[in-house]
Amino acid sequence: MTDAVDATENWLRLDRQICFSLHAASRAFNGVYRVILKDLGLTYPQYLVMLVLWEQGPLPVKRLGEHLRLDSGTLSPLLKRLEAAGLVRRERSARDERSVEVGLTGAGADLRERALEVPRRIVTATGFDLAEIGSLRERLDELTAALDAATAQEAPGRP
Repeated sequence: MTDAVDATENWLRLDRQICFSLHAASRAFNGVYRVILKDLGLTYPQYLVMLVLWEQGPLPVKRLGEHLRLDSGTLSPLLKRLEAAGLVRRERSARDERSVEVGLTGAGADLRERALEVPRRIVTATGFDLAEIGSLRERLDELTAALDAATAQEAPGRP
């Protein structure tokens, strides 16, 4: 019985928590991104917004939030700062007055060229090769999908 209790107790150690490992890795990534993105004048969340807009083009705020897994309360201040910096523009949709579309300005589109160096610098910082990074990303995507499914199962009726 003591072995079973010890095994159970070990699961409550901080160094055994996958959530903490992900949290620590995320904080470490944020530190590296903070340094790298300083040259672009972007924060990490702003960089993510720019990535989506560079890839997708103009989007309604709601769709942008879906891509980034952010609610409008978190996204709106990011967009205001990006707009103040002259990188994006927000306009009411002509088709639906309730919807606001976000698109790149010329300066925002031009920033993409300078941002091309960011992923290379991140790869170097990780010490991983491209195959290892791809594999890790795939596993994390699988983990995210599994956790989303578990959340939906645990809390029926939640969006």
